[in-house]
Amino acid sequence: MAGIINENSSIEAVGPHIITFLVEDRPGVFAKVTGLIRRRNFNIEKITVGPTHIEKVTRMTFLIKADEATLEQVVKQLNKMVEVLRITELKPKDCVIRELALIKISTSDQQERNEAMQFSNIFRGNILDVSPTSLTVEITGDSEKIDAFLELTKRFGIIEVARTGITALSRGSDPRPRGVDMMKLLDYE
Repeated sequence: MAGIINENSSIEAVGPHIITFLVEDRPGVFAKVTGLIRRRNFNIEKITVGPTHIEKVTRMTFLIKADEATLEQVVKQLNKMVEVLRITELKPKDCVIRELALIKISTSDQQERNEAMQFSNIFRGNILDVSPTSLTVEITGDSEKIDAFLELTKRFGIIEVARTGITALSRGSDPRPRGVDMMKLLDYE
C-alpha cells in the first residue's frame, strides 16, 4: 500500500485526487495555483486548463497524488486566494472523466495501414491524417483506453504522441458538489 509517514509515525494512504478549480481568467493565476501545490511537494500528474461557459472564468482540472490531510490543507489555502472562485474534488465514480490523445503511427505498407485503421475503429478513434508512411489517430476516453491503444499499436512504431490531461465533470444536473462556495461564482454568472 502506498503511503507516507506523518509525525505520529502512522501511514496515511496516498491516492489520486481529481480537483477542479474555477478561477478568474487573469494573468498569473495559473502560476499562483500551481506554485502553491508545488510548494506542498505534490506531483501534478495531469492538468488541463481551459475556458468555461462563463465569461472571464477558467476551469483547471488536476490529477494529484496526495494524502487526505495534506490535500485538505492545500484546498483551504487555495480557497483563500481571491482569484479562486470554486474548488471541487471529484470522485471517479461520481463524474465523467475523459482524456484526448493524438497518435501518429508509422505504417510502411497498405496492410499495416489497414490494420491500424481497424484498431482505430475498434477503439472508436478518428483518423485525422493519412500519408504514405503514417496515420494520425485521435482517441478519446479514459487513460486506460488510451494506454491500451498505444500498447496495441506500438508494434507498428509510434512516431509521436500528444496527450491532454484529464478533464472531468460531476454526473447529474447539480454542478455544486460538496463544499462549494457559490457566492463567489454568482458575480460572474
